[in-house]
Amino acid sequence: MNGAEALLKTLCDNGVEACFANPGTSEMQMVAALDREPRMRPVLCLFEGVATGAADGYGRMAGAPACTLLHLGPGLSNGSANLHNARRAGTPIVNLVGDHATYHQANDAPLASDIHSLARPVSLWCKEARTADKLAPLAAEAVAASAGPPGGVATLIVPADAAWAETATNGPILHRRSPPIAADKTIEAIAAKFRAAKKPVVLMGSPALTEAGLSAASRLSAAGARVIMDTFVARLPRGAGRFAPDRMLYFGEMALADLAGVDLMVLAGTTKPVAFFAYPAMPTVLVPEGCAVETLAPAHEDAALALSRLADAIGAPLVGPVQGYHAGAPPKGELNAYAVGDALSRHLPENAVVSDDAVTAGLPIYMQTRGAKPHDWLMLTGGAIGQGIPVAIGAAVAAPDRKVVSLNGDGAGAYTAQGLWTIAREDLDVTVVVFANHAYRILNLEFARTGAGRPGAQSRKLLELADPRIDWVSLAKGFGLPAVRCTDGQSLDKALARSLGQSGPQLIEVALSA
Repeated sequence: MNGAEALLKTLCDNGVEACFANPGTSEMQMVAALDREPRMRPVLCLFEGVATGAADGYGRMAGAPACTLLHLGPGLSNGSANLHNARRAGTPIVNLVGDHATYHQANDAPLASDIHSLARPVSLWCKEARTADKLAPLAAEAVAASAGPPGGVATLIVPADAAWAETATNGPILHRRSPPIAADKTIEAIAAKFRAAKKPVVLMGSPALTEAGLSAASRLSAAGARVIMDTFVARLPRGAGRFAPDRMLYFGEMALADLAGVDLMVLAGTTKPVAFFAYPAMPTVLVPEGCAVETLAPAHEDAALALSRLADAIGAPLVGPVQGYHAGAPPKGELNAYAVGDALSRHLPENAVVSDDAVTAGLPIYMQTRGAKPHDWLMLTGGAIGQGIPVAIGAAVAAPDRKVVSLNGDGAGAYTAQGLWTIAREDLDVTVVVFANHAYRILNLEFARTGAGRPGAQSRKLLELADPRIDWVSLAKGFGLPAVRCTDGQSLDKALARSLGQSGPQLIEVALSA
């Protein structure tokens, strides 16, 4: 066998079952090896940012890595934005990047670049297999590194000659490590401070937001704590029957006002909260003055178990509050984000998955769907827009029995519209919703907050999308996806009922009035 065959065999032996790819010449041996490894599902993406975002969505839902296949440094660079989001989400990904043959690298060929330097900012592990004999063992190491704890992106650079050279070396099968458990003295010390606090708050990050973690958080809520979560998390089980933590508010001054009087902040699976951006004369660290901050469990520890042990230590009730079921009212008239949230809440099927890149429309829709049937919500963890469609692709591949809904601002959706082709080609059960307000509305808000004044004729050219308007229905149909445009509440309600009530891909363009 050659190195590429040994690589794929090792990945599959270690549970990697999907490859989201946009390959080139240096990766052709790995493409050929797919014909001899039926356990690996190849999924072609027309842009590397779709491939990396899809691997992110897959990892969030499967709890295990998919792999990417990217073409040299430029391909990696094209995929870096969604690798950044994946890194912030702690998503396990084995990121395969081809390179020139080792003996050709010194020639500075046109596609040559410093792949290591490009990979390090988005990777927790990065190595190069210089020979075929090293390829499979490093592949096993990459899977283990990506799975963690903590999880993340493991980048393996594969020179072309390492892929085509013969080898007899397979990689080992490595077992996933269990996360460390918080020390008893940590639990006891924080429990004592919790009991003494007048207004404690528990801040949960992505690793804590499991079914078990939410159950423990509900108990702490019943014991008098306020429970909130990071503004953007990798995956949140939510809906009827589940505990619903509040979200840390996005704007720093609002977050601090919301936390006024808090004298103890307990961190579970996260770090001290900070504002997304700095603004003139506005706070950056989101901890009230005089508030003590204690880390119950960092991201690499079992944060859900730590929350349960803390609940036991303070004598919290065994059962806490959960969200009741509430379907939104049928929307009528002009469409805004709240009406969209009502319609989605009415029709979202049980066990659905929502990939949220809706930007300014996202929070109202999120709030209106709190009482929908149980579902999972996948958020924009790293702030790099353009993940909504790709993450939905990966989620649908990882969980083919679950309806996936992709929520996208029109500006965000335009970053990775190529993903519509992959949804159509793979016949994925994804409903893509695009909110067409024909502007970068979030940038209009940020323009004022940064003290830049009022946009003039020149600056407005960088903030508006109305000239020409993107025709999402035509765009989707061009990529092979059935599509409709909704201009009022009644038509949206019917479109969502139809699309979410049956299997298969669909795009719905929502003409927002505000």
